[in-house]
Amino acid sequence: MQPQSFRFRAVLTGATAFTLAAALAACGSTDGGNKGDSAKAGAGKGAATATGSSSASAASSAPGSSAPGSPTAGSTSAAATPVPAAGSGKVLMPTGPQAAFGKARDTAAGQIMMTTLAGPKSGVSGKVWVWLPPEYNDPKYAKTGFPVLTLYAGGQSAGYNTWTDNQLPIQEVDADLAKQGKAHPFIMIMPVQNLDSNEAKALECADIPGQPKIGTWMAEDIPDFVRANFRTVKGRDGWGLMGASTGAFCSAKLALQHPDKFKAAVPIDGYFNPDSPLWKGYENDRQANSPDLLVAQGKADVRILATAGGANAYEMKLVKAWVAKAAAPLTVEYYEQPGGKHLTTDFKKMIPDTLQWLTKNLAGPQSD
Repeated sequence: MQPQSFRFRAVLTGATAFTLAAALAACGSTDGGNKGDSAKAGAGKGAATATGSSSASAASSAPGSSAPGSPTAGSTSAAATPVPAAGSGKVLMPTGPQAAFGKARDTAAGQIMMTTLAGPKSGVSGKVWVWLPPEYNDPKYAKTGFPVLTLYAGGQSAGYNTWTDNQLPIQEVDADLAKQGKAHPFIMIMPVQNLDSNEAKALECADIPGQPKIGTWMAEDIPDFVRANFRTVKGRDGWGLMGASTGAFCSAKLALQHPDKFKAAVPIDGYFNPDSPLWKGYENDRQANSPDLLVAQGKADVRILATAGGANAYEMKLVKAWVAKAAAPLTVEYYEQPGGKHLTTDFKKMIPDTLQWLTKNLAGPQSD
């Protein structure tokens, strides 16, 4: 096992010419995960400024217009494998079958729904939360496909996802920025990452031999579930990943392993070397799931924004070293949050800017 501090911090990066917008007002409490989540401490203040970049190739953006569609609400249930849609347009209409959703909570930007996805490819059954932007159900956008952002939490994330919590109001921020034309209205997907709260059983978003195939659940079953239920942008250009702390590891790993499915990722305050005790005896498999090795292989044409907190010298060194390994066609940008600590309050401050970075690097809503 790596020391907890190692796993605690992998920060957000910014592009060479990328300047983060003013930070949001700090929120009160921190979320209560274990490894990868912070204890209560003072959050760093001030807006962030871009600090250089270390990447393999230049990134470009692909925006779009607005969008909608709509699932049914109801009790929690599973979803099956969708049938691929025919045609060469930009929009993929829901392929079905439709899952049943229950309401998790209301936000100022609309309802967060929840269902339990029984993955037909992985055999894993776990909770998934979904938020649809206000545009999605606007009749004007009934035939528009939307970009998808999957969000991974800090801590063990067994039975919860902190991006559904009001401490990280990413849904309200996205709705506001979309109204201003500064961010895409994203469909947000927020799955659990583990099936047990015990860190000794951390699955690290991977198919560890002899363990539940959570990697397949995340990379295959969840995208299939999204396409089955919602109008999406066809192809990978509208699919992004973001996570904080332990979730940062997941977002970096999955983007590097599946560049055919995801175009961009934002690992916030993460780590890059798999350290779950479950890898014992499976070193080759562990290495195959290591972002620390995948980043240098030159196999993934994806764009990554990696961040680090300026108040943690160890974290800055760790993230900078990882960014420096990036091999083309991969592009990795580095951002250092001035005074940033491993706190939910600091993660919250970066929400507007990470959404705008993702908007520049992912396709927006599309209509045929």
